[in-house]
Amino acid sequence: MLAPRRAFFDALMVMTILVMAISLAPAARAQDAARPPVGGVISPPDAMIFYLARGRDGACGPDCSEWIAAEGVVDWDTFKRLFALAARLGERKIPVILNVWGESHLKAAMSLGKIIRDRGLDVSAGKTVVAECAEATDAACIALKRGGKSLDAAIDTSAVECDIACVLILAGGVHRTLPADAKVIIGPTQIRDRFAPNVSEEKQKGLQAFYSDQFRLYLTQMGVATDVADIIERNAASGHATQILRAGWLRFGIVTGPAP
Repeated sequence: MLAPRRAFFDALMVMTILVMAISLAPAARAQDAARPPVGGVISPPDAMIFYLARGRDGACGPDCSEWIAAEGVVDWDTFKRLFALAARLGERKIPVILNVWGESHLKAAMSLGKIIRDRGLDVSAGKTVVAECAEATDAACIALKRGGKSLDAAIDTSAVECDIACVLILAGGVHRTLPADAKVIIGPTQIRDRFAPNVSEEKQKGLQAFYSDQFRLYLTQMGVATDVADIIERNAASGHATQILRAGWLRFGIVTGPAP
């Protein structure tokens, strides 16, 4: 049973302090272009932001024309921005559309999934294309997205890649879907200290074991098969990546239904 929202927020703050020094990240992916800084102190310049977008009827699923766009790198303080938007929404329940890239903080990704589940939101993935950004600079586009208004947009699902951070957030959705042509790729994870250049091999092994248990517990609570946790653990040890084919998405519980 989920804890009351305030109790969960307090627990999340404690968790943030405990894991502040350690960032557990998947292998890096190339980013198309740099963005102006949006996060807090020591956040990456492309830290994840959340904003409201609206499109034609059915743009985000049956009878759905407005969604929460989530885009960027999941950093240690990303939950703050999701909480801020959720507070503005009140009791409204609109889906979250994920566009995750880069080296994400996987403990924070699980926290986002818990917030989404606590609020009873649905989740899918795709690139939100804001109409007013077509001829705007990166800085002007980010300013629009952070302005608080619902922006005219469309969802591009032509090249969706859902990595381990995306899967962890997606798992929080009450109903979760992926575009039919999406790629689900579970890459290897790495232990990194944000305040020191090196983490000892012994400490890395201990932390990998700890986080493997955390992933397993979280995914089980979200209704995802332990097979996914097995893949994460195996790839952390081998350094390999695994693509989960579409036939396995529903079987493993990564999605709860076919693509809309």
